[in-house]
Amino acid sequence: MKWEDLQSSENIEDRRGDEGPMIARGPRIGGGGIGLGTMLILGLVGWALGINPAILIGGAQMINSMRGDREVVLPQQESPQPHQGAVTDRMGRFVSKVLGSNEEVWSKTLPEQKGVRFEPPRLVLFDGYTQSRCGPAQSAMGPFYCPLDRRIYLDVSFFRDMQRRLGGGGDFAYAYVISHEMGHHIQNLLGILPKVQRAQQMAGSRSEANALSVRAELMADCLAGVWAHNGNQRQKFLEEGDIEQAVASAQAIGDDRVQRAQRGYVVPDSFTHGSSAQRTQWLLKGLKTGSIDACNTFNL
Repeated sequence: MKWEDLQSSENIEDRRGDEGPMIARGPRIGGGGIGLGTMLILGLVGWALGINPAILIGGAQMINSMRGDREVVLPQQESPQPHQGAVTDRMGRFVSKVLGSNEEVWSKTLPEQKGVRFEPPRLVLFDGYTQSRCGPAQSAMGPFYCPLDRRIYLDVSFFRDMQRRLGGGGDFAYAYVISHEMGHHIQNLLGILPKVQRAQQMAGSRSEANALSVRAELMADCLAGVWAHNGNQRQKFLEEGDIEQAVASAQAIGDDRVQRAQRGYVVPDSFTHGSSAQRTQWLLKGLKTGSIDACNTFNL
């Protein structure tokens, strides 16, 4: 991916290096407990939710299953002050460029296709831990979008985990991750996320709520493809092998593949992200069409 010449975004908050509070140990299972490896896997499974697991969509089931079905009250702390000045390290510059490309595409595509004004989110870079209005942001959660403060939260160590644990990686695969989170922001601007949340609260079963989560995630995959289609038309940043990178990552994080690797079997009713085939299908649909309407997984 030729990203160096893309326009940088000014909507970056660099909280890396901030000292966060001590993080309490997670819930224990039997006499052992949840280790770092399991937390990392949960983060890799959960990143595609794109929304803090304690607040919205399918992540709520993860929190509920870990804590019972008790109500979770999240702290509403002030966010740490970001570091001033532009990011200068390579990964920080990469994230800024991809975000800037998304801003350029969506500032034109969203009004042209849907008559909705694009309002850019901010992207928060952090190490290990930071605070969002949706609650604590931790590396083990993976990247997510918080609709309450309209921020994308990203610890770039996740990209290393993608390479080591999923066999994915590469610049365009990482751009796909960032653009998936931007896809959730677009859903929020279109009023889709609040409707999904209300529908989940009224769902008659967990499998019904999970199915709504799958639709939201597949739409965000497709919207990432819409960005790539329209961005490449303007900026010609795609290179040979880039699409294959993104497809490989989409396949690797399909619920069926993750469940089979973890459990040895698949439970479709528990899917919250979509199967490998579904994720690939919707990403490619966005890439091929460049159309927001083509991403309508809800038949709205």
